[in-house]
Amino acid sequence: MSLPQEPTAAASVAEPHTQEPGSDNRDGRLSVCTKVCYGIGGIPNQVASSASAFYLQIFLLDVAQIPAAQVSLALFGGKVSGAVADPVAGFLVNKSRRTGAGRLMPWALGCMPLIALAYFFLWFLPPFSSLRGLWYTAFYCLFQALATFFQVPYTALTMILTPSPRERDSATAYRMTMEMAGTLMGATVHGLIVSSAHGSRRCEDPGLSGSIAVSPDVARLYCIAAAVVALTYPVCGGLLCLGVKERPDTSTPASGPGLSFFTGLAITSRHPPYLNLVVSFLFISAAVQVEQSYLVLFCTHASRLQDHVQNLVLTILISAVLSTPLWEWVLQRIGKRASAFGICVMVPFSILLAAVPSAPVAYVVAFVSGVSIAVSLLLPWSMLPDVVDDFQLQHQHGPGVETIFYSSYVFFTKLSGAGALGISTLSLEFAGYEAGACQQAEEVVVTLKVLIGAVPTCMILIGLCILMVGPTPKMPSQDTSQQSLRRRTSYSLA
Repeated sequence: MSLPQEPTAAASVAEPHTQEPGSDNRDGRLSVCTKVCYGIGGIPNQVASSASAFYLQIFLLDVAQIPAAQVSLALFGGKVSGAVADPVAGFLVNKSRRTGAGRLMPWALGCMPLIALAYFFLWFLPPFSSLRGLWYTAFYCLFQALATFFQVPYTALTMILTPSPRERDSATAYRMTMEMAGTLMGATVHGLIVSSAHGSRRCEDPGLSGSIAVSPDVARLYCIAAAVVALTYPVCGGLLCLGVKERPDTSTPASGPGLSFFTGLAITSRHPPYLNLVVSFLFISAAVQVEQSYLVLFCTHASRLQDHVQNLVLTILISAVLSTPLWEWVLQRIGKRASAFGICVMVPFSILLAAVPSAPVAYVVAFVSGVSIAVSLLLPWSMLPDVVDDFQLQHQHGPGVETIFYSSYVFFTKLSGAGALGISTLSLEFAGYEAGACQQAEEVVVTLKVLIGAVPTCMILIGLCILMVGPTPKMPSQDTSQQSLRRRTSYSLA
């Protein structure tokens, strides 16, 4: 992921103060309308990502009824395509020429209709059954790659909206707020529409133990949910286009030669604090993705919680959103390393859910999991700027280092998620998972309990141990911290 260079003071002074329609004053201030429209632009990706994180796996297994091995391939391929697209998108966007609409805006707006189509067909049930695995693998890879090609220029747009660091931070705050709302919206809307497809009434007949045919109504519900989510792309994209005007990029190259991506990657990957941070959160982020992906399957096939799925998903998301400001305060008061222990709060509760899968326990686990997920998402983006500053103090390289750190971190965490989801879904195939069955074999039930309890627990504990024993960056100065905050917030939800 790549950001344009921040304008220098001289460049900002020399820039002609022209007022764009609808928004910015000559001192770089952004209107509330501009900030709101900018934040709205980030909603569709979060809506789609939230819905697919919780419901795609059960859709592929029980509605599309493709083998678990093919589901594993689809999930792995999609995550890898998103990871590979990240540095590619950063390279292509940086090499693109400025148009009348700007340099970044055409990329963001041009991707939106294509993402909407790819997302819709990801939930569409084709009439053929023999090649469904290939169908969903292709469209999930396409969706993940296109979503990355949108997110890279969209988040980088923060740096070109205004030369004022304070206004950039404010615009980023609006974006993060809107994206959190989009995360809630995605799980809520999609879950409400398809809730009847996986309820307990689907298998009321005790004689139904094998695979059952998918009702046309179930397939129609998923298409409706996909269409509603896909519609957010043109709607939000229109508001982004109308309310946000990209300023001319008047930045001047920073002093000193920049690093090529691969040269910089070889250098930064040997920086001990960065290596420690990346390896620890490879395990932690993968654990969170496994916990999210298998919650619905666990409730459907390993417990009698089918009718509570929607409420449990909402409990997790609302808990995560509400606890994020609290964790930001905790990070400032007790430090970042000490705050990392908040991630392991979910460990005993996840084990308890696997052992006692009752509704009261499930709601407590959902609430605690949301609190832990919030700090697991917030912490690396808070620690990464300190690592970058520590590296710069030691090596004094030219521009491009921040881009390499951030893009490589996103790349590796996406790869870890791909491996974790691919391998864990493949384990269902070995356990004998039967697509569309009302009742799974005991081996499948045990596997789901392991995936919802033991696997995240082990990965979180390993990640925390690596984080605690590894080297730490030196504490940056106040001025360096302010610069780091701007870098962090530009990438926090990429």
